[in-house]
Amino acid sequence: MKSLGQKISFTSPLAFLGRTVVAWVDELGSLAVFFARGFILIFRRKQFSMIVQQVYYIGAGSMNIIILVGLFTGMVLGLQLYYVLVKLGGEGMIGTAVALAIIRELGPVLTAIMITARAGSAMTAEIGIQRISEQIDALDTMRINSLRYLISPRLAAAIISFPLLTAIFDLIGIIGGYVSAVVLLGVDSGAYLGRIQTSVGMKDISNGFVKALVFALIVSTICCYQGYFTHRRSQRGAKGVGVSTTSAVVISCVLILISDYVVTSFLM
Repeated sequence: MKSLGQKISFTSPLAFLGRTVVAWVDELGSLAVFFARGFILIFRRKQFSMIVQQVYYIGAGSMNIIILVGLFTGMVLGLQLYYVLVKLGGEGMIGTAVALAIIRELGPVLTAIMITARAGSAMTAEIGIQRISEQIDALDTMRINSLRYLISPRLAAAIISFPLLTAIFDLIGIIGGYVSAVVLLGVDSGAYLGRIQTSVGMKDISNGFVKALVFALIVSTICCYQGYFTHRRSQRGAKGVGVSTTSAVVISCVLILISDYVVTSFLM
């Protein structure tokens, strides 16, 4: 009897671990199929107007927050790097440090996180409400492909918007560093701009855009997926939509940071 009890207590954690792994793999497979179907449907006809609407919402709608965050990110970088590099006698390198930090790393990551917070959460909530109010079921009943109508335009809009907003963030961030280092702290303007021109290459810029595209696919897929399958949650109604929105933002931000490391390790 004692050995039976010991066997049960030993196998229970293993059974729990096995169920967790199987559920995780099943969810990952469902997510991959969801993305593949949505991405293929981008290239169907009659998508242009819906894609333009989503580009306006995701891209133009997020521009103000991107400009604001980019400006103060550059200013903080300029301020911090000035006091670090002055101690090393290299204050002329501030332009290089600010530009490379923003273009290679901070620009794509912070842009993706800001879009996730603003547009990604809204995407999840909007699709989730359509799910619980049976609007998606109505589309399927009328033989309208809900993935083509709801998901594909958002995937395409994210692919277009993320690199453009990243470029805006990079430019504004460099300007913010200029304001902080040159205007406020007295660093030579020619040294700041000249260092940027000589040190930043096309590889740095292209690596930042590659990250932006990867983040676009991650954020749009996760947010749309969480909203589209809100009805699978144990919570129902508005609470389920709230939980899906929270999960979408948290998972997207975590995957942005993880994928940033992975992509950087391949591009270095």
